[in-house]
Amino acid sequence: MANITRSSKAGSDWTPNELLAYNIRVVYQDYETFFKLSERFPPDVRHKEVLTLQDPSEAAHDDTYVLLRTMALAMNPRHGQESAVADYAVVLFKCLQYIGDLTALVPRTRMSIPFWVCGQEKLATADVCLVDDTNDPGVLVQEDKQHMDRPNSEPQLIASAIAALSNINETRLRTLGRDTIASKLIPGITMKGTMPVFYKIPVTSDLVRAVQLGEYPAQETVVYAHLPPVPRPARRYSEGMVPLDNRKIVISCYGAFRRFLFGLT
Repeated sequence: MANITRSSKAGSDWTPNELLAYNIRVVYQDYETFFKLSERFPPDVRHKEVLTLQDPSEAAHDDTYVLLRTMALAMNPRHGQESAVADYAVVLFKCLQYIGDLTALVPRTRMSIPFWVCGQEKLATADVCLVDDTNDPGVLVQEDKQHMDRPNSEPQLIASAIAALSNINETRLRTLGRDTIASKLIPGITMKGTMPVFYKIPVTSDLVRAVQLGEYPAQETVVYAHLPPVPRPARRYSEGMVPLDNRKIVISCYGAFRRFLFGLT
């Protein structure tokens, strides 16, 4: 695919064509292979009632009440109200202890990350980004906006991951006075309503440079993805995390995915 035309595009405009143009392939894996676990991770939440309640009015904790309310809003966001999905993701991350003292990560929404594409500076915008104390991206979340006639969210997420490593190295070199790193696994999630797809995105400095120069990388980048194994896959997106059986499975996946925040591959 070296002869595919490459042009300078913002991350929000990336399509599957850009993945082909930069030698990037997405491979979907089952639970055991993706998470490298022989047994399913137990659902781990701050308040166990998250696993058993449907009605927000029955919640004993404010976190659970807010989670169930924002879950309902995120299930079918209207045009112009897409922030409901990002709002839900932030609340969910709090309930699942992705943010705070344990991880040293805090959430940002609609974070613009600059990167160079074909010799021009562009922006990749993550709907939700968990950042560390140097403001470097740790986890990226991209909402599926195909209902708005926007491109597939998968290439947009990968563009944000490429931008993330570029900025991590810029911070290391020009702010912290440290050596740059040759590669980093960037954990990412796409969300359609409340249903996630999980990604492990290995970004290298060679890939960052190829995108910067608009060149075809000799080395293929393989991104691994996982669809939570919900019991009714055909209704995956229409049901989301509302049914309790779906919710327990998806939260199990989120629990296992936390391992990748700490550099485990």
